[in-house]
Amino acid sequence: MGTACIKVTKYFLFLFNLLFFILGAVILGFGVWILADRTSFISVLQNSSSTMQLGAYIFLGVGALTMVMGFLGCIGAVNEVRCLLGLYFTFLLLILIAQVTAGTLFYFNSDKLKQEARNVVADLIKNYDANSTDSLQEAWDYVQNQVKCCGWVSARNWTENEELMSHSEITFPCSCEDTEEDNDRLARKGFCHSQTTNSTEGGNDPDQWPVYQIGCMEKVQAWLQENLGIILGVCVGVAVIELLGMFLSICLCQRIHSEDYSKVPKY
Repeated sequence: MGTACIKVTKYFLFLFNLLFFILGAVILGFGVWILADRTSFISVLQNSSSTMQLGAYIFLGVGALTMVMGFLGCIGAVNEVRCLLGLYFTFLLLILIAQVTAGTLFYFNSDKLKQEARNVVADLIKNYDANSTDSLQEAWDYVQNQVKCCGWVSARNWTENEELMSHSEITFPCSCEDTEEDNDRLARKGFCHSQTTNSTEGGNDPDQWPVYQIGCMEKVQAWLQENLGIILGVCVGVAVIELLGMFLSICLCQRIHSEDYSKVPKY
């Protein structure tokens, strides 16, 4: 009965570790995506925010550690090696602590992150150059096009751009244009002139811009609220799996009475 219990436990633990190896690869890939992405709001923050850069490297570290942990757990479970199971338990505990710490820091620094994002976007809009091919500007144009928003709080954030407001005719950011046409949406950048009004006595009046009136901050917050349940569910699910993996590794360690290093594969 005891031998059968050990077999069931170790093969369950093997499956858990295989899952963790795949999860580690996903986390590692997510960190690489944050550092390599050049066409979304992540790119804007990543190139301007030390917090986002630090977060990307944390994802890389946690992903690599999770993959190593999954590998050690698989070998330790199948070959019943207590040393590897102990390392697996230690790594899993460290990752769980890191996740709780990261979640806590994010919760208590959420206002700081919001303000940092606001400052990054405000500086980008203020210094936006219609003739530049800067990757940050292209990323922000992509965000406004795809999310269908304008500015951070509202389209009036663009009134801080001196080049835009120096035009005597109605001129607005091309990526903000409120249109139902999706053709060439990715290529829209720089400043565009209104096709209906050439000039006004008051100059470039933002009230006459044919742009989206909703700011990107509101769109981002709405997305987070819509997906908050999914995000929390995934986090809780991962934590439960980690706790179950720790429990199984401890149970298997206690049932293995003697260490047999001859079972460890030789490479």
